[in-house]
Amino acid sequence: MSAAIRVGLIGYGYSGRTFHAPLIRAVAGLELRVVGSRDPARVEADLPGVAVVADPFAAATSAANDLVVIASPNDSHAPLAQAALAAGKHVVVDKPLTLDLAEARALRAAARSRLLAVFHNRRWDSDFLTVRRAIAAGVIGPVRHCESRFDRFRPRIRDRWREGGGPGSGIWYDLGPHLVDQALLLFGLPDRVTASLARLRPGARSDDWAHVVLAYPGLRVVLQASMLVAGGSPRFVVHGESGSLIKHRADRQEEQLLAGLVPGASGWGADPDGLEIHDGTGTVTRAPAVAGDQRLFYQGVAETLLRGPVDEAAALQAVRVMACLEAAVTSAPAGTSVGLPLTPDERGP
Repeated sequence: MSAAIRVGLIGYGYSGRTFHAPLIRAVAGLELRVVGSRDPARVEADLPGVAVVADPFAAATSAANDLVVIASPNDSHAPLAQAALAAGKHVVVDKPLTLDLAEARALRAAARSRLLAVFHNRRWDSDFLTVRRAIAAGVIGPVRHCESRFDRFRPRIRDRWREGGGPGSGIWYDLGPHLVDQALLLFGLPDRVTASLARLRPGARSDDWAHVVLAYPGLRVVLQASMLVAGGSPRFVVHGESGSLIKHRADRQEEQLLAGLVPGASGWGADPDGLEIHDGTGTVTRAPAVAGDQRLFYQGVAETLLRGPVDEAAALQAVRVMACLEAAVTSAPAGTSVGLPLTPDERGP
């Protein structure tokens, strides 16, 4: 690999423009060379000097790229990733990796010695980092119950593919991958998944509400997402044998990116909302929040590709997340409890 990793970004919609392009450009060792988009004027206004290719498959296989980042609609993830891997590229895919577990397994097999990773940028959110640190420190003892929420207030249905009812649309495939990935990092693979997915807004064509319970021995993890929450829901609530943790506000990096703040600038990732720690006797203390920094996702990618070797840990993690997502979709129609259809190899030691 050369001193600079040449990056091709496929898709310049909300995710590509808001997250991927600014974060890639903020990381030393990554050079954004190509953007796959049918709106060249928009790309050129933001990224002068970057080549624009209308055909996403041409962008995915271009000789100008070492790393292909796929931020296109969900139903295009698997075919574009397959094309990029077949062309010898390393691949990052915006969540979810694919539409189902079978496609995820096929991509893992195709990756071989190349990087295949999902853009789980929320691992570097201030809220998650703050709660993870407190749990690891044993602040509330063994955890017995955890609630994790990604809520929005969007009562009007928008004309976009995420809400259109097609393959890969809906809130579970949009926000569920983040919720699941964070839960697996905190607690590992669950024994069973029980889910309820619903369309609560009048005229909704895809699920806009999700309630998913991950069952572990002596632990329940509740994952919640909704488009009809104007306020009042903490981002995390965690109960342990010695007390409880409450993190009210979510990470601010998406808000900062939308406001035009350059990643790494003064105040980047700062979170004024500290962690509430309840000890069970009525005493409440506060701990400062850990600053978030989603640049660390792409810094990790750059370091892996520049220093090597590339292992398949990221691809295996992506398969595990996909298994949980699919288990919830299987569970939801009848509300039954579903085990994870993972092989011994996929579960690991």
